[in-house]
Amino acid sequence: MRLLQVMAGAEHGGAETFFVSLALALARAGLEQRVAIRRNPARAAALRAGGLEPLELRFGGPLDRLTPWRLKRLAAAFRPDIVLCWMSRAAAVMPSGPWLKLARIGGYYDLKYFRSCDQLLCITPQLVERYAALGWPRERLHFMPNFSTFEDEPAVPRSAFGTPEGAPLLLSLGRLHPAKALDTLLHALAREPRAHLWLAGEGPSRGELESLSAELGLTERVRFLGWRSDKTALLKACDLCVFPSRSEAFGSVIVEAWAHRRPLVAAAADGPKAFVEDGRTGLLVPIDDVGALAGAITRLIDEPALAASLVEAGYRRYREEFTESACVARYLGLFERLLAEAPPRRAGRS
Repeated sequence: MRLLQVMAGAEHGGAETFFVSLALALARAGLEQRVAIRRNPARAAALRAGGLEPLELRFGGPLDRLTPWRLKRLAAAFRPDIVLCWMSRAAAVMPSGPWLKLARIGGYYDLKYFRSCDQLLCITPQLVERYAALGWPRERLHFMPNFSTFEDEPAVPRSAFGTPEGAPLLLSLGRLHPAKALDTLLHALAREPRAHLWLAGEGPSRGELESLSAELGLTERVRFLGWRSDKTALLKACDLCVFPSRSEAFGSVIVEAWAHRRPLVAAAADGPKAFVEDGRTGLLVPIDDVGALAGAITRLIDEPALAASLVEAGYRRYREEFTESACVARYLGLFERLLAEAPPRRAGRS
């Protein structure tokens, strides 16, 4: 089996991070593959470190004729059985051919971008239902969740960011974007004076969030870390993982918190609401409810037994469904089944 993966995503983002994780995991499993990415030195270096040499392309707008031509040339030379396109831009740009064309979807996109695809791989059951309701054949929709991995690295020292050793430390991972509701988190932090917060991410809202932090008098308790690749080191350092998003189809942070045995507070967006069992694997609060978010944070600081029970239940859920081995087996099983069911022109390389 040969797989070509195509990622045309942004400089930073959860899907972009998981693309690298999946590509390297499939390589470790022995799958023969090639990868094509939008030019990104850090992403390319991570792939090379795992033994994959990426083809770096522009992935520009409608006037970019070179990218589709180079993708078609790569596919003709490699002769993949399956092409896995990540999100809308890759699906729209990647030519069709004598291979199965799959799209991996982690959000709410217009189906027009995927008309040339044979199958859609959705990261939540809710996305499966959404695209079925929009008219995509249900038999060509598949739930394929993300996984989390551990890195062999020590915790980031709190002293590196001027954070007191004894203070409750909150961590939020993700883009600094309005959809992530980090403004709500800052307002909640203002109501819990014992806690400190690390924001690990980058994005268009950084300036506004820095201004809000100063306005609320939180400058000494909030640290903007920028985009980080050392998630394990950050999670080892924190006491509590907070995920306040207004809109979230899945939210890999959920799995990261479970896998790294950290208690989780999340707003009840679609993804967290679908996966987190309130009071068992995490605490769910209404979206944009400052009081409820602050109350949940305070509760976990004051009730260590509750925090410990959330950690244990979340870790069990991770071990059952969201390990690398479980997800890789799921991907390989799906690929094999789709190839076995495909028409002759698709099932083999010509």
